[in-house]
Amino acid sequence: MSQHHDPGTADAPKSGFRPTAVAAVELGVIGRSVGVAVPGASESVQVTGISLDSRSVERGDLYVALPGASRHGADFATTAIQSGAVAVLTDDAGARLLALGSDIAVPVLVVAEPRSVVGRLSRLIYRSQDADLPGPAMFGVTGTNGKTTTTYFVNALLQAMGKKTGLIGTIEILAGGDPIPSLLTTPESTDVHALLALMRERGLDAASMEVSSHAVSFRRVDGVVFDVVGFTNLTQDHLDLHGTMDEYFRTKAELFTAERARAAVVTVDDEWGRRLAAQTELPVTTLATLPPGGGPEAAPETDRTVADWTVTDPKPRGLGTEFTLRGQDGTELRVHTGLPGAFNVSNAALALAMVLAGGADPAEVQAALDARDPFTVAVPGRMQLVSTRPAAVVDFAHNTDALARALEAVRSPEPASRVIVVFGATGQRDQGKRPAMGATAARLADVVIVSDDDPHDEDAAAIRAEVLVGATDAKEAEQLDCRIMEIFPRDAAIREAVNLAAPEDTILVAGRGHEVWQEVKGVNLALDDRVELRNALTARGFTVLQDDGIES
Repeated sequence: MSQHHDPGTADAPKSGFRPTAVAAVELGVIGRSVGVAVPGASESVQVTGISLDSRSVERGDLYVALPGASRHGADFATTAIQSGAVAVLTDDAGARLLALGSDIAVPVLVVAEPRSVVGRLSRLIYRSQDADLPGPAMFGVTGTNGKTTTTYFVNALLQAMGKKTGLIGTIEILAGGDPIPSLLTTPESTDVHALLALMRERGLDAASMEVSSHAVSFRRVDGVVFDVVGFTNLTQDHLDLHGTMDEYFRTKAELFTAERARAAVVTVDDEWGRRLAAQTELPVTTLATLPPGGGPEAAPETDRTVADWTVTDPKPRGLGTEFTLRGQDGTELRVHTGLPGAFNVSNAALALAMVLAGGADPAEVQAALDARDPFTVAVPGRMQLVSTRPAAVVDFAHNTDALARALEAVRSPEPASRVIVVFGATGQRDQGKRPAMGATAARLADVVIVSDDDPHDEDAAAIRAEVLVGATDAKEAEQLDCRIMEIFPRDAAIREAVNLAAPEDTILVAGRGHEVWQEVKGVNLALDDRVELRNALTARGFTVLQDDGIES
């Protein structure tokens, strides 16, 4: 939807995503690209940017006025024009609003579904992936779990190979230098194309991007063509948006089409990956990362033997794992990740296979792996280690599968060690996973502390109750030997977890990862799990790790 503000409020900060120079595109060219006639006097209007947000309009912009939840973007066209918009693109409803209001002194283009053309126009205006202007190679990662870590791994590996890189993700946005502030968690297509043009302007060689199902559904990656797209896995999540797993899968699969990508790497550890690999029209590289019998989702031996790349010989090394990635042609790469958990082996293998699919030479890749250990990069809020005795970890795991993987990953082989988990469930999101998350915690942890995640506008106590039902039912039905507690607010739950911990134990604080605000009834409360955990550990006299990576 369009984003806008009351004209009487202070101006919002302008986007830092844009390149410093954009060659103007005539409005006539823009009109022809969407099948709209532009009056002759307006054909030569010079357009140098595009925005959906009246607060971020800059001089020379095309302002796209879309319907919103309560107001239409056309209501804010005057504000956009005052900020320098030279034309407006809207739908029939928006055009009627403009006609009823004060005279609009700029050309107005009307299309039936303006949202459907925003990505295409952004690409045209910013020349973000123009064949005559070579830009960064684009790597996109999708799937339920592992997107963030895999994009960080791709970025780190490319940097280890001497490439100048960019990153577009939910934690931060980088364009070869310092993080770029974002007004939205996930950039709109207007910002994505501006970012790609900025990356080209800065001479970046490659960029990696998380691509969520929301980004596909809400057309935030329209017009972007990825050189390589990668698939991690698919487990229950976001069914509040998609309704069914089949629809969730279909949305992910849209990324694996010739309109959006040139090549694909698909992890075939689950049935969804195998289905995707079989149906995509792209040149596809398959990857098997779990051993036969490595879980209910592991690829059968027949699928592993025909996968283009296979993970073999995983061995513990410190908190992480070393393994071999073996190709069908006999190529072998020796790999190490310092992040714990079998899922980080999968993430590292996918990142490696994607860079290879992008044309990297295996020998050059091996040299970078040996020299720089890129898969030990710290990923904020993703299996982020805060202390070692007790082991204290903050992770973003916020669905059943991710929580199970995280709990299994942090389990210590030390006989007396216990796992203490603090977690909750997000409000106004897929309610069906709440009892399942509770049951998973009861099965895999010794002490289960149910607290609040981000309740949003839901009643926090009701959310906790749904999680607790799953945990207590599983404990009773399966005669599990775990302790279940309900503690809120979340900072108190974290303090109690630390108070209960012995040096040989492990504390997992799951669900919020790198987030620094907790939303309760429309109010953002300052809350960083990493900071709360660090403070609680320090108060008990435990040694914490240096906090260089605490803030992303």
